Amino acid sequence: MRAAKRIREDIMLFLFGGILYSLIEICFRGFTHWTMTVTGGLCFMIIYRHYEGNPNESMLSKCLYGMFVITAFEFAVGCAVNLMFRWNVWDYSALPFNLFGQVCLLFSALWFLLSVPIVWLCAVFRKKFALAAKF
Repeated sequence: MRAAKRIREDIMLFLFGGILYSLIEICFRGFTHWTMTVTGGLCFMIIYRHYEGNPNESMLSKCLYGMFVITAFEFAVGCAVNLMFRWNVWDYSALPFNLFGQVCLLFSALWFLLSVPIVWLCAVFRKKFALAAKF
């Protein structure tokens, strides 16, 4: 029963993160790509599970962790979809301090800042999941 509960939670986290990431991209770029929806879902789920297991971690540590996870996934997905498959979903090569045009210092800093509301959203989900477990 506990495994089924965790799977339901992970599906909810994945869908929420994927939709949220896609909406952020649409707001700032005007479009998104399905690979970004998957990436956002996985990132949110992983970040949530880390925060859940480390509730007393400092905000700075949580934001650094969030930044690292998102940047690492963005790099891995970018190498696959942009460099290997040549889908040209994004290209940061015109920005300073980029790595193969897939990640850059500016966006890593933005992921750090975005991790602040992610910490809050994870706390909201944690309360909702705890409340649901009581029923």
